[in-house]
Amino acid sequence: MATEKRLSARRKHTLKSCMLVVANNLLEAESQVKATEREKFLAEKCPPLDVPYSREELMELCKKLHQQINISEEERYCTEFKLNMVLDEVRDLNIKIVDLRGKFKRPRLKKVRMSADAMLKALLGSKHTVNMDLRANLKQVKKEVKEEVSMVKHLLNFFLKINL
Repeated sequence: MATEKRLSARRKHTLKSCMLVVANNLLEAESQVKATEREKFLAEKCPPLDVPYSREELMELCKKLHQQINISEEERYCTEFKLNMVLDEVRDLNIKIVDLRGKFKRPRLKKVRMSADAMLKALLGSKHTVNMDLRANLKQVKKEVKEEVSMVKHLLNFFLKINL
């Protein structure tokens, strides 16, 4: 990298100023071309208006202008309709792209406390006749105090052996 020559600050400044002058000239030329094109288009579409002096000629001119306005409004309506159709199609395609990518946020699911009976009723509707009371089917277990004491002693012995 040391062998590469670096531009001095003055040289950089002169190059930048030259580039800005060229870009400014190009922009001016482009704006002049656009202005001439605009004038040509307006001359074609909107010829100079010759205002007649008689009432009948004025009425004919008004009818002619009214017809031209109707035609331009129909064209505007058609282009707006086509534009809306294209925008809707683009929107639908964007939605399809997002769906295909699978990068949409899944909504957070709320926890719902529901009994088994309520869940079956929601799923099956009126067909649900079975009662799913699971606690009623459990066996009753009687605990004796002696068994608990022997179990505690056994666990203490086990932990003592592990710590040694």
